[in-house]
Amino acid sequence: MKINKHILKNGLRLLHYYDANTQMVAVNIMYNVGSKDEHPEHTGFAHLFEHLMFSGSANVPDFDEVVQRASGENNAWTNTDVTNYYISLPAHNLETALYLESDRMLALNINQESLDVQKQVVAEEFKQRFLNQPYGDASLLMRPMVYGEHPYAWPTIGKKLEHIEAFCLDDVRAFYEKFYAPNNAVLAICGNVSFENAISLTEKWFGDIPSKTIPKRVFSPVERQDSPRRMEVTRSVPMDALYKYWHAPAVSEAGYQACDLLTDILAGGRSARLFQRLVKDRRKFSALDIYVGGEAEKGGGSIQFCGKPLIGVSMEEAEEALLEELQVLASEPVSNEELQKVKNKFESAFLFRNTNCLHIATQLCWYELMGDAEQYLRDFHETLQLQASHLQTMAADIFREDNCSTLYYRAEAAESETSDFIEDFDEDSL
Repeated sequence: MKINKHILKNGLRLLHYYDANTQMVAVNIMYNVGSKDEHPEHTGFAHLFEHLMFSGSANVPDFDEVVQRASGENNAWTNTDVTNYYISLPAHNLETALYLESDRMLALNINQESLDVQKQVVAEEFKQRFLNQPYGDASLLMRPMVYGEHPYAWPTIGKKLEHIEAFCLDDVRAFYEKFYAPNNAVLAICGNVSFENAISLTEKWFGDIPSKTIPKRVFSPVERQDSPRRMEVTRSVPMDALYKYWHAPAVSEAGYQACDLLTDILAGGRSARLFQRLVKDRRKFSALDIYVGGEAEKGGGSIQFCGKPLIGVSMEEAEEALLEELQVLASEPVSNEELQKVKNKFESAFLFRNTNCLHIATQLCWYELMGDAEQYLRDFHETLQLQASHLQTMAADIFREDNCSTLYYRAEAAESETSDFIEDFDEDSL
């Protein structure tokens, strides 16, 4: 892969990848602002803008309509570290996408009517995700226990419903003026368009947008954990659930790739260790997963586990079985066959995803904001070079109880359902 780069005078970084095998082009613009940039008593602004940016700008009252007329599709997402917007459309309509993105970077139409509408949308999303579904508040309980005073302690959508309901027009405009600027963004254009044409059109539509003074952000460091942290709650849910977070390398730190392979060995499909041993063989869990977090701040990475003990299995028994399996990974090197299996899966997934120009565009922006777009390719090769000893060392360093936060999420009436469930249990259903 040949990655091209051009920097405009206003600080906007353009990344380009040419693909002659498609007639499409992906335009991805990522702003270096996420929920970590919010005040702890006024959270949710970054996610709100994921919605507001589609409410119209100075010259485009209906963003989606213009994209659809250009035979394209678009969407956005926000996380703790960045806010991302993307458009995929036929390559000959590239200029339409750049026109749209430049207009809302320069002159978003922030008014009380659109703010009221999007506040209601986000409030309903918060209720649906965290308040009105089983286990929805688990992350609201876990993240403060794991991250303390660090801004990773609240979810991207906001810490509480009251913060969303308190959004006011002046604060929203101030957030836009503070972070939505060319020198706080990375633009990637990937697909059937030449580098020269990408530069020309980017200069045309973004070159005159003035840069801004982006405030220097200083975050409270993630507290070093030297003893286990535990919490227990009881809720009206179908069955118990066990949640565990371990501090681990962030995306921007060495060791992240080893953590990624570790979680694949543990839960990367039905043949993975935890499914085979704890779900199928020992029947300790009915469902489980373990995965590496996507946090970017140094010291803020995580490996997260969630699992539902089989009815009739106590939370303590299920947790003990899990810790036994993690200890095996920390004390014994994985076999060459097992390691090669997860590497093959990683490599095939990497190559398959890179047939999609939008995926490439997103990754280039992400890695550029983390430090260098070329690291995307280096990480791939470094992952394939990892040895069993690297994974064993990483597992021993991470899967320690003094590095772990645990939530027992108990069901109010789980025990009353035990006998019926065991009587109807069918191993083939696993």
